[in-house]
Amino acid sequence: MTMTDLPQQVSLREVGPRDGLQSEDPIPTASKVDLLDALSRTGLRRIEAVSFVHPRAIPQMADADDVWRQATPNPDVRYSALVPNLKGAERALAAGFTDLEVVVSASDTHNRANLNRSTEQSLDDLPALADLVHAGGGTLQLIVSTAWGCPYEGDVPVERVVSVVRRGVEAGVDSLAYGDTTGMATPSRVTHLVGATRSAFPQLPLGLHFHNTRGTGLANVYAALQLGVDDFDASVGGLGGCPYAPGASGNIATEEVVHMLEDMGVRTGVDLDALIEVAALAERLVGRQLPSQVLRAGPRTRTTPV
Repeated sequence: MTMTDLPQQVSLREVGPRDGLQSEDPIPTASKVDLLDALSRTGLRRIEAVSFVHPRAIPQMADADDVWRQATPNPDVRYSALVPNLKGAERALAAGFTDLEVVVSASDTHNRANLNRSTEQSLDDLPALADLVHAGGGTLQLIVSTAWGCPYEGDVPVERVVSVVRRGVEAGVDSLAYGDTTGMATPSRVTHLVGATRSAFPQLPLGLHFHNTRGTGLANVYAALQLGVDDFDASVGGLGGCPYAPGASGNIATEEVVHMLEDMGVRTGVDLDALIEVAALAERLVGRQLPSQVLRAGPRTRTTPV
């Protein structure tokens, strides 16, 4: 595939307010609202806003209802929420969300660490969860985490990942996303798994969620683009990781993805300068330096006066 064969545009889902902040020290509700609203003004069209999980499991998301109640949604943005179970889905639907996501780990060990239950038990709940979401007028995306490897078990066979997806399809999920939970994916592994998935489920919408833990995040995005994938998650500033995956630092930074794609002629619809400003805001809010290189250096078009 040549550069001209790449998708002309991609759909980015910003996950900083949820997946990013859940791995940081808790910040005030007002700060979360400031970040969410600022992201809503950058041209992003999809934002993962909150998760409706038990506060003992993820205390950083304990104020999800308050964050959403105080936010100022942009009518041009689709906001989604992550739910772990039926109770979480009921809360999300009651709050007004119609785009819901549920995570199931391909690795049983990680699923037990993340959700305190086996992968099989989580899969058993999917039909009822999908029915509830659909009855409420919503859609349900299955996010398969540890899709390219597990910090406890190592490599996860492609056949295992595809079998988890098959259970989701049988349950009635509307779309699929693969999570590279600990940054174990490489371009060849991306090609293998995406190819196997497309062969088994050619009509199932597919999104990808990469980490830059081992420096392969943007290379994996490019590999997926060459396969025609046009749906990616990213986190402003490179916020986040996974609290139940040792060493899982670094979601790919949204501004780095936008910077690369726009320079390649792939449209994102995002104002890069505005996004870099929000990345700087995120850095101030969490009180630590974030890993984004574009936040540090600026876009390639930035010049220094002599």
